[in-house]
Amino acid sequence: MMHPKMKHTYVGIDSHKDTHTAVFLDCFFEKLGSLSFGNRQEDFHTFIRDAQQFKQNGTTLLFGLEDVSNYGKALTKFLLAFGQPVKHVNANLVAQERKNLGFNKSDNVDAECAARMLISRFGNLPDAEEDERYHILRTLVVRRGFLARNITMVKGYLHSLLTVDFPNYHTFFAELNGKTALAFFAKYPSPGLLKDTTAEELAQFLWQHSGGLLKMERAKEILAAADMIHVDEIRNKTVRSAIQQLQYNMHELESVEADLYKVFNEFNTTLVTMAGLDLASASKLLSCIGDVRKFSTPAKLARYAGIAPMSHSSGKKDIHFASQLGNRELNSLFYNLAVRVTKTFEPGHRAQNPFFYEYYHRKMREGKTKRQAIKCVQRRLVNIIWTMLINTEDYVNPPMVEVENHKAE
Repeated sequence: MMHPKMKHTYVGIDSHKDTHTAVFLDCFFEKLGSLSFGNRQEDFHTFIRDAQQFKQNGTTLLFGLEDVSNYGKALTKFLLAFGQPVKHVNANLVAQERKNLGFNKSDNVDAECAARMLISRFGNLPDAEEDERYHILRTLVVRRGFLARNITMVKGYLHSLLTVDFPNYHTFFAELNGKTALAFFAKYPSPGLLKDTTAEELAQFLWQHSGGLLKMERAKEILAAADMIHVDEIRNKTVRSAIQQLQYNMHELESVEADLYKVFNEFNTTLVTMAGLDLASASKLLSCIGDVRKFSTPAKLARYAGIAPMSHSSGKKDIHFASQLGNRELNSLFYNLAVRVTKTFEPGHRAQNPFFYEYYHRKMREGKTKRQAIKCVQRRLVNIIWTMLINTEDYVNPPMVEVENHKAE
C-alpha cells in the first residue's frame, strides 16, 4: 500500500519581490532540481509548465511557501486558482531546518528547507488561505497598528515640545490628544502668544472647544502659569506641525477602525464576547489564525502558535520546555490574553475571570513557575478560541468576584 507521502512531489518556494526560487524534492528528500522565475502572472504560467519536468510519475505537486501574504501572495493566489495544493511553511521552521543542516542562507537553501518541512511535517502544516477576506482583515489590522504606534510616537514628541514652555500643561487638560488641548496648543503653541489675550477671551475659547466643560476658572489658571515673554517662531511652527500630524493619524485611525468593524462582522465570529478581547485584539487574533477549519484539532492550532510544549527525553528523563517555533505574533496574542484573563482589579481585588484566575494560581500551587502557569492558561485559551471559531459559540463570562490576594506568590 502506498504511503500518503509517496503521492506527492514536494516544491519548496522562497519568494522575493522580483523573483522566486523553487526546489523540488521527492518523498525521500532527494533533490530533483530547481527553478527561478519572476513575480508576474506570465512567469507563473511558465513556472507551472516547467515544473512538470520534475514531477515524479503518479504524483502531484505539493507547494510550500514561507511567505503567502506579502511577496508570495500573488503566486499563492495563482496556484490556488490553478487547483494546486499550497501549504504555509512557517519561517521559523525553515530557519531551524537550515540551522540543523548546517547550511549557509541562500534562496536555494531556504526553498529546499521549505520542501523538507513539507515532507517531515506532512499533514500538520496549514493550508494557504483562499478567502480574500482574511487578507483584507490583515491589511486593516496592520494599518491600525501602524497608526496607533504613530499616534503614540507623535504624542511623545509633542509632549517633549510643550513641557519646555508649558511644564504644567497636564493640569489644564485631561488628555494631550483631546479636542480642547489640541485646539489650544494649535492657537497658542508658546505662552508668548497669550500676551494680548484676556481671561474672558480665553474662557470663551475653552468653553467653545470643550463643550462648556472648561470656563473662566481654567482660563485664569492657564494665564497665571504662562510665561508670556518669549516667542519662538520655529518652535511654534514645529508644535503646530506635530499637532497636524497627530490629528491626521487620529482621523485615519477612526476611519480604519470603522472599516475594521465592517470587515470583522462579515466573519460572523463571536470572539468579542470574551472579556479581554475587544475589536482590535479579536481582529488581530482572527487575522493570524485565518480559517480555523485548517486546524482539525485545538492541538494543531496550539502547535501553530508555538504554545504546545516540546519534549526532550533521554532514558528515564522526559523534559518539557516551551517551543520557540510557531507563529510568534499569534503566540504573543494568546500570552497577552492569558495575562488579561488572570488579572484582578481594584477596588475589592476582583478577578475579571475567576475561572482562569483560580486555574492560574492552582498551577502555581502545583509548583509551576509564573511563566509555566501562564503557558497553561494560554493552552486552555487555545481550546476555547478554537471551539468558539468552529461552532460560532458565545463565551459566557463569569461575574467578577472578590478573590484571595495571591500577590505573595
